[in-house]
Amino acid sequence: MNIPITSLDRRRFLRGTGVALALPLLESFAPAAMARSGEERPKRLACIYWPDGVPMPLAEDPAHKDWSWFPHGAGTEYTFTKCLDVLEPLRQDLTILSGLSHPSVRAVHGHSNADQFLTGGPTGATGDYNNTISIDQEFASLVGEKTRYSSLVMSTDGGTGTPRGAHTLSFDRNGRAIPAAHRPKKIFDSLFVREGGDAAAHLARSKSALDDLLSDARALRRELSKRDQESLDEYLDSVRETERKIEKAKRWASVPLPEVDADHLNLELTPDDARAYLQVMLELIYLAFQTDSTRVASYQIGRENGVGISDRLSQAVGLPLAHQLSHDIKNPGGWKNFGTYCRFLAEEFGRFASKLKATEEASGHGNMLDNTLLLFGSASSAFHLSRNYPLILAGGKSMGFKHGQYLNYIGGNAFGGPWDGGQEPWQREFTHEDKPLANLYVTLLQRLGVETDKFADSDGSIDVV
Repeated sequence: MNIPITSLDRRRFLRGTGVALALPLLESFAPAAMARSGEERPKRLACIYWPDGVPMPLAEDPAHKDWSWFPHGAGTEYTFTKCLDVLEPLRQDLTILSGLSHPSVRAVHGHSNADQFLTGGPTGATGDYNNTISIDQEFASLVGEKTRYSSLVMSTDGGTGTPRGAHTLSFDRNGRAIPAAHRPKKIFDSLFVREGGDAAAHLARSKSALDDLLSDARALRRELSKRDQESLDEYLDSVRETERKIEKAKRWASVPLPEVDADHLNLELTPDDARAYLQVMLELIYLAFQTDSTRVASYQIGRENGVGISDRLSQAVGLPLAHQLSHDIKNPGGWKNFGTYCRFLAEEFGRFASKLKATEEASGHGNMLDNTLLLFGSASSAFHLSRNYPLILAGGKSMGFKHGQYLNYIGGNAFGGPWDGGQEPWQREFTHEDKPLANLYVTLLQRLGVETDKFADSDGSIDVV
């Protein structure tokens, strides 16, 4: 089978019996494809969220040195603690931010906050529920028609959840929740198109989706440059490895979503299941970006307040339920346990970012991380506190981001320490106000190419350079 290079475009597929696998962008056809689309390089956005905040021991606490999530120091002169030291190899590719939050929900319990993390909408604590468009969907409205999928919306728990208990970060222009996908095999299979017969049944019979595609791959390989041959081989290896991890995580994803508190369920999962699940969800975003199947992705790692299978992800590091870790900080070793879980999440985020960095763009314009903005964060900091969101912005060097810094907009942690009963941190009076997180979102949208000077309740922008 001879495949003329001139017939290839960004939607080229390897074809087998009943299925087709999207190809990565390759230099052999990227320049022509991009010339037709009028762009030099794609811009991408991935937003990743974890619940329950971060450890913030007070400065006088011995745990502050090692287990405070926010770094010590400021600007370019800062030191990671053990919560984030796994990101040291990516230091020049990321910026840590503090002192940002959404004004409309600062007086709301932190368990309600995932709903508005990407929207800034006035979701409130009780009563009527209203939300607004999320930043990922605002960007998708600009670039969505250029790819097979306008956006990829995922979460560990799947679906939409409930008002103020979202299982999704993404909301449309009318503020309606967009259901999140959570089964890796189903998401993986969406990279395959049906051409005849029952593609799903065919994949079920095959040892690997690649088995029926390799003859097409070999034929294509002969027509490619040496660099493209290496890129194709690396891509197929990534697909194969993702398939293996999907099989490993299958038990996790097959557990029905609970209708009651997860504490009452015997999920019978192993630490390997939890780690493999998180890894494969992030690798699916990588594959979707590499094949230009979409340029917009959101992934909610967990639901707030411990409801759902996501609360078991802490098993990956041998710890009890993830949400409970934020309550047990007053116990001996509590800060270390909570910090160890946050370190695990940072490690997997770093693995994902590093994979993007190691993949060169077919157009020759840097690596994939240079052309991708990654927002990694939570909508609470200290115990249930809806302020001072812990945030990491990575990538996007081609969009003018310099990185290698810790930007602290309040000059301190604002509040920390364990909760010892009584009034919770979110109920207290504060003598400072965070900057609106929507100001950062205005900057991100502008760098991504969206012509706007306003998002949600922004009152300006933040020039992160």
